[in-house]
Amino acid sequence: MGDEPLLEVTSADGAVIGVEVVGSGPSLVAMHGGTADRSRWAPVREALSHHFTLYLVDRRGRGASTREPGTYALRRETEDVLAVAAACADKPGYLGHSYGAVIGLDLLATAPDSISAALLYEPPFDVGGHTTFPPGFLDAYEDLLARDDRDAALQMFYRDVIGIDPEPMRSLPIWQARLTAAHTLVREGRIGLRYAPEAGDFADVAVPVEILAGTTSPPVFGAAAQAAARVVPGARLTWLEGQGHAMIDADPEGFIEKVLEFFRG
Repeated sequence: MGDEPLLEVTSADGAVIGVEVVGSGPSLVAMHGGTADRSRWAPVREALSHHFTLYLVDRRGRGASTREPGTYALRRETEDVLAVAAACADKPGYLGHSYGAVIGLDLLATAPDSISAALLYEPPFDVGGHTTFPPGFLDAYEDLLARDDRDAALQMFYRDVIGIDPEPMRSLPIWQARLTAAHTLVREGRIGLRYAPEAGDFADVAVPVEILAGTTSPPVFGAAAQAAARVVPGARLTWLEGQGHAMIDADPEGFIEKVLEFFRG
């Protein structure tokens, strides 16, 4: 994404995680969502780098983080964050989008003292009768992957899960990265999205937490954001009027403003 040399950290299970480090200021670890890599942050990377030392992580299984020796589990990704946090010059803030926000919740439940604050944008998980994926979606998605039609699979994901027209997304540079990482959605959908946060898991959380949700996103995202805000002590839920799941692309200036407001305020 940039010309900076990548930092490599070794996670607890031996996975090697690639991290782009750019900017100056307080450390901020950024974890992207599904079907993406660290280039997901391109619309906001430069502006945020003027305020933070950004640690842009390629989540395991994609980009510069392809060495993955063990069986996948959400907790492995939390351990990846801990490895990155240990390499930061100071206690970092945490910024998670979509599945990266689910990882942030697990981080708050298991090692809240490893970060200084957490801003989580629409963590997706099934809750209260709302489901992230429509019935049969993952089977149909896997079938398209087996036929090597990743483009059709991603279009179906954006249309049926994210709830937005995929055509504008296909013109963005990140679409190729999404095609490359398309297969990772299956394991996250079948394993990671079983996540169910409970109040007792977050008893030790004492850092600031804000959870963002767009008013035009599919209902499951708002329901999950509300459920997370109820169980994390002191968490603030903020509704973003007129925004959807892809605010980083649709309104990067507005997204940057929310990040600065939270971490600098």
